[in-house]
Amino acid sequence: MSESTPNEATTPATPESNPAPKSSASPKATPSKKQHRGRNTAVFAAIGILAASALGLTAAIDYFQLYLKKAPIYPESGLQVSAIPTETASWQRVGPDRRENAEVEEVLGTTNYVSRVYIQKNPANPEKPVALDFHAAYYTGMIDTVPHVPDRCFVGGGLQIGEIEGDLPLDLNKDDRWVAVDDVPEHLRGQIFRAPLSYEYSDQPGTFVTLPRNPQDIRLRTMKFVDSGGKALYSGYFFVANGGTVSRAEGVRLLAFDLSSYYAYYLKVQVTSTTVESGDELAAAASSLLDELLPELMRCVPDWVRVEQGLYPADNPIAAKKAND
Repeated sequence: MSESTPNEATTPATPESNPAPKSSASPKATPSKKQHRGRNTAVFAAIGILAASALGLTAAIDYFQLYLKKAPIYPESGLQVSAIPTETASWQRVGPDRRENAEVEEVLGTTNYVSRVYIQKNPANPEKPVALDFHAAYYTGMIDTVPHVPDRCFVGGGLQIGEIEGDLPLDLNKDDRWVAVDDVPEHLRGQIFRAPLSYEYSDQPGTFVTLPRNPQDIRLRTMKFVDSGGKALYSGYFFVANGGTVSRAEGVRLLAFDLSSYYAYYLKVQVTSTTVESGDELAAAASSLLDELLPELMRCVPDWVRVEQGLYPADNPIAAKKAND
């Protein structure tokens, strides 16, 4: 091995002998005062545009009297839906009303409901009377709950949808008892009818009650369900919302959340039966029961004509507007 000589391997490196590599990155540019002013101007302009938009939206809401937040409203009668008669001319209750436990009522979203079974008093076939499991539930205010309907709840409970029968018409006003009402706002002319309460089964016999708009057009959303053993049942429902009716859950918000309305409510009406053999038979039985019960049900919701006239409730903004005009 050759003798080592002083070289790079044995001589310590010094800054002079091994200079650090120069960085290729250019130094950061410091924003000038002019650039700072430009950025601040853009931010302030954006804030100004947003503020102007918010003010414009608020002004438009005030000008057109739009209500994004809905207030609760209750019937002048103060009645809960469970107050409807247990007996009518053609139907009578069987057994007591059902009340759910607190946990179920929390899921249901209301304690203002009725669940009871009505049976025909004079059936065509005495050996096979039709029994209807009747359910009605009232909701009001912002109504942030999704309507509980059989096609969601029954399926969630283990039943299967056998067939969607459709939105079937109800044959109401069989005795031609409805009376057209003319003393209503112009946009409601020809749509409003009143019907008398039963002289025999009501606590307000003969009193006329306002029905929902165009009651002759009420449709029952009807379906057939089948359990795991193949047994069938039929169920149907519709909603009364802010004085109108709709047969489908997705239509409720279109009625109850009309931006021109300060208040919001809806009433779900549902009938279910294992004693009928078709959707048409369910609709016929429901027509018979509701022809006699509908005026009583409407006592349990606000009279929407009076609401739109500003006559009810006391804090109705329509009344305040009329007073200022």
